[in-house]
Amino acid sequence: MQKVQDLVIIGGGVMGLSTAYYASHFTQKITILEKASIGVENKKAASFSYTRSIRNDYLDPLYARLAYQARRLWLELQQHATEPFLIDCGCLNIAKSNVTPNLSETYAVQSFQILTDLKLKAEALSFDELQQRFPQFDVDLGRLDVEAGMLYVPEVTRTFLSALRERQVDIQEQVEVSQIRQRDDHVVVTTNNGELLAAKVIIVAGLGTNELLKQIEGCSVQFPLIPDRPSQCKYFFPPAARRAEFTTDSLPVFAYLDVGIYGHPIYEGKTQGVKIGFYHPPDAQVVSTHIHDVHSFVEECMPVLRDAQAVDVQDVDQCFYDLVADDNFILGNAPGFEHIYVGVGWRGTGYKYAPWIGQTLMQLALEGGTVYDISRFSPQRFA
Repeated sequence: MQKVQDLVIIGGGVMGLSTAYYASHFTQKITILEKASIGVENKKAASFSYTRSIRNDYLDPLYARLAYQARRLWLELQQHATEPFLIDCGCLNIAKSNVTPNLSETYAVQSFQILTDLKLKAEALSFDELQQRFPQFDVDLGRLDVEAGMLYVPEVTRTFLSALRERQVDIQEQVEVSQIRQRDDHVVVTTNNGELLAAKVIIVAGLGTNELLKQIEGCSVQFPLIPDRPSQCKYFFPPAARRAEFTTDSLPVFAYLDVGIYGHPIYEGKTQGVKIGFYHPPDAQVVSTHIHDVHSFVEECMPVLRDAQAVDVQDVDQCFYDLVADDNFILGNAPGFEHIYVGVGWRGTGYKYAPWIGQTLMQLALEGGTVYDISRFSPQRFA
């Protein structure tokens, strides 16, 4: 008789690895199915990157609270890493009056208010204070999310994989799922490698989720997922004499989300240059200004990089997003299927939430519920 796994996870990106990691505290009967390969070489994964921001500065208090919960879990996981992967350089939201004249309505000011309301660590910096602490910028104000920074993705992946292999979790790559059938007390998953039986199945397959929902016998639900990615992303190489000002020791992660700009400092020995991206963040109202790409941002707000060499970010340091029409996570039971769970729709900001999402999916599947109120994220809203 074929062995029944306690959990089959479809999707080997950071959400799948995190879910398996938390489930492996309770059972070794776990299988991860990945259609490509797992790690930074998987260019089809949404988490395909070198660095990702980790921050709490959201306009929505719920997402800010959950980001802080995820940070705690990242710090716990880091204790098992061979080198630090959470770089605590802070996240600086900036604004300039000749770009966004109503400074009090900018993302920097509004998100700072949320942080202070939640009693999270944050600092308000005036023009003079910015010139003293962060002379890399020519802006009028800054709001620093103190317990923030960026994650080094390759080490995160190594840490998860090391723990999962040590706990004898079955990891299968290059696997295509062709059918999923729910029975009374288990789920049958048919793949190009044969059939698996599972007590519970979790689907965390990013933009491939809807195709997998079609493979579920009797399922007619499709989620309104929207693919997105930064429209521009470049590395800037600062003058050699000032390079030290642009490493994680001196420069925080930074953002001017009102105009669609985010940036990461140089992580010495790991990344090539200052990464600056241009995109339309789903959680911010992007306004039309004379900043229309990364170069116009540099010209206006980081003039020290004006003459710096800039190259397109290629190879591993790009990312793409699975957005949802109503701009909320999808997290819970697949509608009509009590043994099948789904997590998707991470809004372009999901990586930082991965340990919280993994822990929550584990609780739903193995413990029958979670301590968090996730009703807002229910997949049933699309039934």
